[in-house]
Amino acid sequence: MNADREPNRLPLRAGAMLLLAVAVVFVGLGWHSAATSGQSPDEDLREAQASVATTTTPASSSAANASTSERLCVINAGSVSGLASEVTDDLKAKGFNTASPANYDGGSFTENTILYRDSSQKADAEKVATALGSNPSVEQRPSSFTMCRDGLAVVVVTR
Repeated sequence: MNADREPNRLPLRAGAMLLLAVAVVFVGLGWHSAATSGQSPDEDLREAQASVATTTTPASSSAANASTSERLCVINAGSVSGLASEVTDDLKAKGFNTASPANYDGGSFTENTILYRDSSQKADAEKVATALGSNPSVEQRPSSFTMCRDGLAVVVVTR
């Protein structure tokens, strides 16, 4: 073997070009598939949310006494540890369909507040406010509040 001879790199270059060509073909097919599909991603998301909403069932035997059909997300925005869990248990005992309690650290709430998406949920939000007691505020959800998008948000600060 001659040490001065440059090794032949043609097979390596050819392999790299082949891989590049395959990648370009797959990117083109993906773009074509996305561009020619009948639905937008937003429509797919709405369909998925609708199918989840129709397959969820209310909580066991107390669901027959539920005051609303909306799912409630109790969110602790105050400094009282365990408050969201307490309120979730209270509302569940009153027959409401509740999600797991959560915490909020955005810091913009100063009073207990029920947030609804649109005017069709306002009556349900007022029923929850009555069941909760202590005169919580009932307001339309600001677009910046992203928690509990598929139900009523029950933001608690104090008991």
